[in-house]
Amino acid sequence: MNFQNLLFSVEQGLATITINRPDKLNALNALTVQEIGKAVAAANADSSVKVIIITGAGEKSFVAGADISEFEGLSEQQAMTLAANGQEVFKSIEDSPKPVIAAVNGFALGGGCELAMACHLRIASDNSRFGQPEVKLGLIPAYGGTQRMTRLIGRTKSLELMITTDMINAQQALELGLLNYVVAQAELMNKCKEIAAKIMAQAPLAVAGVIACVNDYANGKDGFQSEVRVFGYCFTTEDNKEGVAAFKEKRAPAFKGK
Repeated sequence: MNFQNLLFSVEQGLATITINRPDKLNALNALTVQEIGKAVAAANADSSVKVIIITGAGEKSFVAGADISEFEGLSEQQAMTLAANGQEVFKSIEDSPKPVIAAVNGFALGGGCELAMACHLRIASDNSRFGQPEVKLGLIPAYGGTQRMTRLIGRTKSLELMITTDMINAQQALELGLLNYVVAQAELMNKCKEIAAKIMAQAPLAVAGVIACVNDYANGKDGFQSEVRVFGYCFTTEDNKEGVAAFKEKRAPAFKGK
């Protein structure tokens, strides 16, 4: 699959999506957002893919924000459409049944921070910086940032960061619960692949079920009922039978996602 602003590859069950606009610090324009959505959909449609990694090209920036040049002259309705389109793509990441890992390699500002927060796991290099500076432009985060940051780190700190526009470093982000791990930049992709390998050893349908239940909680739904429903469904799968058999036989399971 060919993209104008992305690099896309699949290798040994791992799909890697690289935002490839390093001269723009990988800023998100409308085309890039659209292509991210298509790449995630393609990865989900590929039965060989078990985990997805999203990262940015170069060593300076994951995504340094939106491409502000596209904002000039927008009407109120056009701005609402822009936000809705971005939210739709980022929700498709959040709802992906295959885990999506953000490999944050530098600045994750504005839409970049929002993109990282839409992923299921976030691993950052130690030079990374996070922030939502939109109010400096007389705007607000609109790709889900006000909602996801509040869910991830709480109302008090998320409000402070969004209305002061303060940036935080990777260690601060880790301490706040925004990140899973912080590593040296040279080790970033290795750490992401290490986590991906652990996930790929598990039952894919059960992994997808965990994601769905957690998302239901985050979206204010009855997550307890979701657990009951998904738990029951898991008993109908071949993966459950294989997992039980492997446990009894003291061997590694060979899950097929069925």
